[in-house]
Amino acid sequence: MLTLVGMGLHDCSDITFRGYEAVKSADEVYLDLYTSKMSSSLEELKKFFGKEIKEAKRSDLEEGSRKIIERAKYADVVILVPGDPTIATTHISLLLEAKKAGVNTRVINNASIINAICSLTGLQSYRFGRSATISWHRSRAFIDTIKANLSIDAHTMLFLDLNPPMTIKEAVNRILDLESSFEKHFAVGIARAGSEDAVVKCDQLKNLADFDFGDPLHSLVVLARRLHVVEYECLIYFASAPEELKEWVL
Repeated sequence: MLTLVGMGLHDCSDITFRGYEAVKSADEVYLDLYTSKMSSSLEELKKFFGKEIKEAKRSDLEEGSRKIIERAKYADVVILVPGDPTIATTHISLLLEAKKAGVNTRVINNASIINAICSLTGLQSYRFGRSATISWHRSRAFIDTIKANLSIDAHTMLFLDLNPPMTIKEAVNRILDLESSFEKHFAVGIARAGSEDAVVKCDQLKNLADFDFGDPLHSLVVLARRLHVVEYECLIYFASAPEELKEWVL
């Protein structure tokens, strides 16, 4: 059996009871720190669960996934994934390969950055278009995604590179280097979603670059040019949005 267990957004205490039981009964447990990260270290997780946990690197989950799948034919194998385990395409591919190999699989879901951002900002989930990642590599693909979403009046959820963790300031600078016309476009920065000290701030992109969000992990939402009145009110109260945002209300 191959089981993917979502760890939630912040630390080991966010795991569900079902996920905890799956880890405790597993023969082998791996921790994926490639697709996302959390505040609990590998050593803290070992202590929390009271058993050995191995770090699964990118190669283990992608080109080397056959080794894990082979073990899952004869043992209960759990892969711990920060957030929800099926948000990343890496894990969907792993489940698919396991199914093709005749291995039983299951997924134990948890909170993801996607629903956390909706909760923290008050933005309506159906107003989001395609998401994108701003990486350290010199790619402008995310700019094209933002423009495509704006053309259909949709918000854009931007995930920031984790290796090393990118800040909102760095992400905004990347955006404005490639598309300076977005300087006065409104966006929302989110820091440490799921933690007790999460920070949410809405402002024009140029101003978000100067706002102190504190330590990563950070995320960014580029807003559609038109907002529902409830979204606007939520951004005022939840994200300290400036009054100028009112001009974007439907």
